[in-house]
Amino acid sequence: LRKRLRLVPSYRLVDTCAAEFEAYTPYYYSTYDCGDDEGRPSDTRKVMILGGGPNRIGQGIEFDYCCVHAAFALKEDGFETIMVNSNPETVSTDYDTSDKLYFEPLTLEDVLHIYEREKCWGAIAQFGGQTPLNLALGLQKNGVNIIGTSPQSIEIAEDRKMFAAMLDKLKIPQPPNGLATNEAEALVIAKRLTYPVLVRPSFVLGGRAMQIVYSDAELQHYMRFAVEASPERPVLVDKFLEDATEVDVDCISDVGHFPDPKQGTMVIGGMLEHIEFAGVHSGDAAMVLPAHTLSKQVIETIREYTHAMARELKVIGLMNVQYAVKGEKVFVLEVNPRASRTVPFVSKAIGVPLAKLAAKVMAGKKLTELGFTKEIWTKYWAVKESVFPFNRFHGQDILLSPEMRSTGEVMGLDADLGIAYAKSQMAANSPLPLSGSVFMSVSDAHKAHAATVAKQFADLGFELIATGGTATVLEQAGLKVRRIFKLQEGRPNAIDLLKNKEIQLVINTPSGATPRADEVKIRTTAVYTGTPIMTTLSGAKAAALGIAALKKNGYAVKTIQEYH
Repeated sequence: LRKRLRLVPSYRLVDTCAAEFEAYTPYYYSTYDCGDDEGRPSDTRKVMILGGGPNRIGQGIEFDYCCVHAAFALKEDGFETIMVNSNPETVSTDYDTSDKLYFEPLTLEDVLHIYEREKCWGAIAQFGGQTPLNLALGLQKNGVNIIGTSPQSIEIAEDRKMFAAMLDKLKIPQPPNGLATNEAEALVIAKRLTYPVLVRPSFVLGGRAMQIVYSDAELQHYMRFAVEASPERPVLVDKFLEDATEVDVDCISDVGHFPDPKQGTMVIGGMLEHIEFAGVHSGDAAMVLPAHTLSKQVIETIREYTHAMARELKVIGLMNVQYAVKGEKVFVLEVNPRASRTVPFVSKAIGVPLAKLAAKVMAGKKLTELGFTKEIWTKYWAVKESVFPFNRFHGQDILLSPEMRSTGEVMGLDADLGIAYAKSQMAANSPLPLSGSVFMSVSDAHKAHAATVAKQFADLGFELIATGGTATVLEQAGLKVRRIFKLQEGRPNAIDLLKNKEIQLVINTPSGATPRADEVKIRTTAVYTGTPIMTTLSGAKAAALGIAALKKNGYAVKTIQEYH
């Protein structure tokens, strides 16, 4: 209607050089208040890159990295790059990244105006995270040439019913699950699956409103207050696989360029094993590349499943798959036919610019032309650790969950896994202690394995400190323990010792779905006193491995170029 009435915006220039000399990267903004248009469309073949919009927890700079590399790659191949983004603090909106920048909201209407005005050859929605991906189908329906994986394939991966049908066809297992459009349906599905279950809304990024629930009461509360379920936006209910190992796989593919999906190339860029068990969001979890505890059979199964799904979805560009491994059985949790937040980490770890190659593939090149046809299995370890803002939020519990909470990430590289992990902790401003006392307070569910972890620290020369129940378990295992009071029992307690710097490391696992108040106080006090804290036994084991390696060998610093 607006087009018929000729109600269209004009574009004004933000001159980055203040009219002193010609600006090479013009910034444009739209206005309906002015008739004259300062835009200068050219006849060069153009590709529009859709950015991620404002940074927020769950959608941050990792996606901007991919947009920037895409712009550089397409420039190399002779395209004019048009960046559409609305975030002034990112690199994608810098003067030397793209040929033109449109500082506009990422909405269907705004993007279409720019696409039509610039007469673009194609648009990339794969690199900006969930925001541009949600626009892909609407853009295609309005005549936009979405280059890369087709919006139809993206919809198959995002729509739970279509996705489940695809996995059934390929005979790839996924955790038992169901779709609920209201509270009653959710309760029926949960009863069939048995608790605990993982609940989440569809079509979101960063695990927003994702939760592990353990009872009917918790599920009812979630359905009433956390989400608005509807037939258009159903809630996904998955059986939660406790104590499973989660694995993230990033791959690049050109199979969609060929009429027969059996042709073409698909290469796994990286297989990242989570240090924490399944249930922690992949953006928050510490990860190791290459995978270090998976058997050869499991790794081969993951390869087979990834290849099969990339070919079925006819992927052009990047794809991310999340798996859960329980014993020797591999389950697919989800597939994202786009750049994931682990792409920058994997690219740095293996020395291959995956986003850059993916952009060239999306613009028509084959992986054989680009010389990347074999998976790289590194001879060193790369550990990804997340950075959290908890010291800024007083009283906020630091427990990790399926909902993403980190605001950044760091990398540790070394030929020794323990030292790589220790380096990642240093970089995340939580260096591991080499001596002193370790305070342990673990839930009943974890007490059976607590003694094994405690012995590792005792063997490294640490004093063990614990409250009643945990202390009894450790003493029964023959370990020497210094007993202290629980918070409500008296003093000295863990808070006193933390404030007096008598504790150098805290191991505190949650007691259940709803943490007790004293647990939260201990964890938040550890954050404010700068004491490293582990909230999972797998994290504590990794810390013991790191401390042992540091005490034995120390560590050396090498440039990233020396690893590649």
